[in-house]
Amino acid sequence: MRRGWPAWLAAWLVACIALLAPWGAARAEPPEFTEFEIVHNEEGIALNFALRFDLPRGVEDALVKGVPLYFVADAEVFRDRWYWRDKRVSKVSRVWRVAYQPLTRKYRVTFGGLNQNFDNLGDALTAVRRVSGWKIVDAAQMEDGRHYVEFSYRLDTTLLPRPMQIGIGGQPEWSLLVERVQRFN
Repeated sequence: MRRGWPAWLAAWLVACIALLAPWGAARAEPPEFTEFEIVHNEEGIALNFALRFDLPRGVEDALVKGVPLYFVADAEVFRDRWYWRDKRVSKVSRVWRVAYQPLTRKYRVTFGGLNQNFDNLGDALTAVRRVSGWKIVDAAQMEDGRHYVEFSYRLDTTLLPRPMQIGIGGQPEWSLLVERVQRFN
């Protein structure tokens, strides 16, 4: 008499473990705000924000293999109206490009034509996670009434190279997104 598990039972156990493996894998924490502040001054309205997030392993691997990442922050300011849809006062965006330079072993963050190099990924991500004094509305555009800001910050996969966009479709680790709506007077 042979000892051990029947072949069909062993195959069934391997299949169950393979199906359950994605749920047991370590997942990156969703991004969250550590600071979100709307500042009024004589020039208009400015926004300060800071986020906390880590890149998932697959996204970080792609970055190290030469795929640049694009982070986009959008802010729209609206004025409340009771008789019609709310009026958009302004819409502004910022785009950061993070790329790994294998020859120098440095990370490069590009924003609006300016480049800055960092020795490690943590420092490079710190540069794209925090913004201070971002002017989102001029004082001349502001009208009396109640206003609110719709803010979003995301990893923009539409700016990735085309072959990469096809390969990441539907993968949750590539969907880094955080949104917030805040009222102010």
